[in-house]
Amino acid sequence: MDRTLRRLIRSTLRLGLALSRFGGLALAFILGLVVACSPGGAGAGGPDDPTAFRVVASTTVLADLVRQVGGDEVTVESLVPPGGVVETFDPTPSDLARLANADLIVMNGLGLDDWLVSVIEDSGTSAPVLRLAEELPGVEYLVSEHDPGEVGRSGGEVNPHLWLDVSYAIKYVERIRDELARVDPGRSAGYTETARGYIGRLRDLDGWARAQIATVPLSDRRIVSFHEAFPYFARAYGLEIVGTVVDAPGQDPSAGEIAALVDAIRSSGARAVFSEAQFGPELVDTVAREAGVVVESDLYNDSLGDPPVDTYEGLIRWDVDKVVAALAR
Repeated sequence: MDRTLRRLIRSTLRLGLALSRFGGLALAFILGLVVACSPGGAGAGGPDDPTAFRVVASTTVLADLVRQVGGDEVTVESLVPPGGVVETFDPTPSDLARLANADLIVMNGLGLDDWLVSVIEDSGTSAPVLRLAEELPGVEYLVSEHDPGEVGRSGGEVNPHLWLDVSYAIKYVERIRDELARVDPGRSAGYTETARGYIGRLRDLDGWARAQIATVPLSDRRIVSFHEAFPYFARAYGLEIVGTVVDAPGQDPSAGEIAALVDAIRSSGARAVFSEAQFGPELVDTVAREAGVVVESDLYNDSLGDPPVDTYEGLIRWDVDKVVAALAR
């Protein structure tokens, strides 16, 4: 009996209790999962391969970082799908099953995806949990007044979007490399080698991003983002965020807050308002129209999309190109 099936059988009773809150399909779902994970299922390397080292990540960005380090040695799934909103994601019974069947669970932490904590407990999994953003050496954390996040020493909330500074994404990759080597030591040399190459590409990407934004005059680098996802990006690459359209996803601003933001845009000379790919453009369009500035649509932060934004590297290149193009107008 393979390790995946043994682990699944051990956790079936606990998982069944958790899934019972979702209704009568729970038992059928578990039976289907057992069949899918039994020998004779999908081919090697696929999501149903019982011999693969399975990693479940909270978001598509984190899943891609793991995939770039693990290569062909791992099977990686993201709970939040492409285009999904991590802050408001609602897990399903199939997500509990994925967690129950995982060898490693990867999350960001700092409040971004802390809904995952209770889901992990409900799943009955024994897999270790890697929180990439928490207590990360060499990081200067930023405090946010609005975004969901872990309370910091200053009394505010720590902004969790560290990966949008590529130098911090490298720290994520180093942590992923070390954890994969720890929990799967037989393939540690391969993880170390692939991580080395990936880190080299990310260092080049970081330098490219700095050089691209440096082409914009310093006085023109003021922007407005949809929500507080980009402070680390702005600090790393020399931008100033004048304000945000919403405090957090799902919290629409009042008329007074919109008026105050429009005043801030006009007084600061901000050149553009940026929407995000997961959210509708209506609020951003309203603010930009009233302030008399351009709208640049579809920045990406925690969710990947279609090519060329189907990898973390593609995401950073997309966002940098969008920002530079908007500020050069």
